[in-house]
Amino acid sequence: MTVLVAYVPTPEGDAAFTAAVEEAGRRNARLVLLNTPREGAPVSAALADEDGVRDLAARARAAGVDLEVRQDAHTGDLADEVVRVADAVDASVIVIGLRRRSPVGKLIMGSTAQRILLDADRPVLAVKP
Repeated sequence: MTVLVAYVPTPEGDAAFTAAVEEAGRRNARLVLLNTPREGAPVSAALADEDGVRDLAARARAAGVDLEVRQDAHTGDLADEVVRVADAVDASVIVIGLRRRSPVGKLIMGSTAQRILLDADRPVLAVKP
């Protein structure tokens, strides 16, 4: 069994990671952390640095959860990448963090979280910070 968490170093990402560690512990499952920058981006705020990854690994280890970190760059839409990795690791659940957006913001910009919720063929646990 595998739990997949889509992670960015934000309060929403931290809430998702915390929920994913708890879920993996409940299911006695390994945890795959997907932290993927866009391919070709010279700098990415979405990418966790080495210290951040080390801290996340320590938190998972303290909870007795095996953690695999995937930080390969992606092309195309992030929602598609999350769903693709969920299929590749045969995740039993996907955990994502949600941030508050106005209805107009969702209309203009779309919502990665909404796309994951609609496109995933497995349960998605969406959490707020």
